Amino acid sequence: MTPGATSTIMGDDGLARPPWASVDPMLREYYDTEWGLPVRDEQGLYERISLEAFQAGLSWATILRKRPAFRAAFRNFDPDAVAAFGPADVERLMLDAGIVRNRLKIQAAITNARATIALRDDGGLVDFVWQFQPDSTPSPTSHEQIPTTSLESIALSKALRKRGFAFVGPTTMYALMEAIGMVDTHLVDSHRRGSSGVWPS
Repeated sequence: MTPGATSTIMGDDGLARPPWASVDPMLREYYDTEWGLPVRDEQGLYERISLEAFQAGLSWATILRKRPAFRAAFRNFDPDAVAAFGPADVERLMLDAGIVRNRLKIQAAITNARATIALRDDGGLVDFVWQFQPDSTPSPTSHEQIPTTSLESIALSKALRKRGFAFVGPTTMYALMEAIGMVDTHLVDSHRRGSSGVWPS
């Protein structure tokens, strides 16, 4: 996900958040309780990869509002269940108004479920993704200082593509790295800075 712009805004609860997480209650809840916290289980990580792919070209708020429908449509993002989807499931999903009805992205979610299963013989998706954690993390004081890609996200993108994944471009993978705590791009004066436990505040 790519947040909004500029520096933090003090909320009515006395906590500083970036503008993108300061107005919409849904985004504020997501920012306060989930975004930037480590995801180290296969199903959770597969879900994040899938949702980041669906987000491409859209706002994260759109995806977050549709998340319950996505979870219902994609069997709670159980890789084994989604990997078994066939052409009839694709057509069913293309008629589901609750999700983003993009055929290529739907097919990518199925492809990525199968690639996730294939990775189990080589340490699994979680270890595969987290091996690209960088040695340092940004310390942005404004949105303009937050990168949109990195050497690690480029490498992760290439590595996943080699393993059969789709819709895993470098920018999408950097957004994933932010969302799962592999990098901490919370603004330095945000109340969430350092909350992942991966990086010091």
